[in-house]
Amino acid sequence: MKSKAQATDNGVMKNLVGASLESSLQEKFLELRKLFHDMGAVLVAFSGGVDSTLVLKLAHDTLGSRAIAVTAVSPTFPEVELDTVRQLSQEIGARLIITETNQLQMPHFVRNDGMRCYHCKTDLYHLLGDIQKDLDIPSVVDGTNRDDLSDERPGIKAAREFSVRSPLVEASMGKADIRTLAKALGLSNWDKPAAACLSSRIPRGIMITHEKLRRVEKAEAFLLDEGFRQVRVRDHEGLARIELDSEDLSAFLDPDRRQRVTQALKNAGFRRVTLDLEGYRQGGGNAR
Repeated sequence: MKSKAQATDNGVMKNLVGASLESSLQEKFLELRKLFHDMGAVLVAFSGGVDSTLVLKLAHDTLGSRAIAVTAVSPTFPEVELDTVRQLSQEIGARLIITETNQLQMPHFVRNDGMRCYHCKTDLYHLLGDIQKDLDIPSVVDGTNRDDLSDERPGIKAAREFSVRSPLVEASMGKADIRTLAKALGLSNWDKPAAACLSSRIPRGIMITHEKLRRVEKAEAFLLDEGFRQVRVRDHEGLARIELDSEDLSAFLDPDRRQRVTQALKNAGFRRVTLDLEGYRQGGGNAR
């Protein structure tokens, strides 16, 4: 008789074959399963994005209750994302631990230089290390994937210093692989747009404050409610610079919608509201 894990694997394989995908993705899937099996038990740094969700799903399918998700809540973490991690962990059936931190109490984070993400992740992995020790779990894993290695990611440096493993990197999985496999596994967020902490909306060199984070969060929540999928509101000392996917730019320019958005963002605390005609792009918060 086949085990539940074997039945799940066979079902995923059929989906991958049905999608006419190369065998390399099937091999990566099996490699991930083997990685988790060999680890024995893991803490998953869980943000609710598709990368860490796939890691949690495969870890839980492989290890059951020995795979535990941990989400750190802070002023830089949007409230809507907290709802998402709760929903996803329930869908997967994994235990979720929510812990709290506050990077705004860290002067080297608040000054917002090129190492901001390093300081943030160092704080996170300190927290996860304490939980790991309390629960006697051998490994902490994250959702870093192969494509992340080509980008500027000081947080990866912090992960390596704390011996955090990146199973998606070890299995040589990039973003396209991850979305395809997440869809085959039936994950509800397989096509979720890329997300990042709220502090990334504040250009480098501009101090991060609670007030700036909250007005960015309110502004982006309004735009998401308006139906835009990929949204960034960059905060240039009270001037909002909105980035949207290029196909959404014309919809934004509808006169009634433009007026609604402008008023809503001013109500959130912005003095002026602008639209970036280049559209959404990763790292756009570093533009001055």
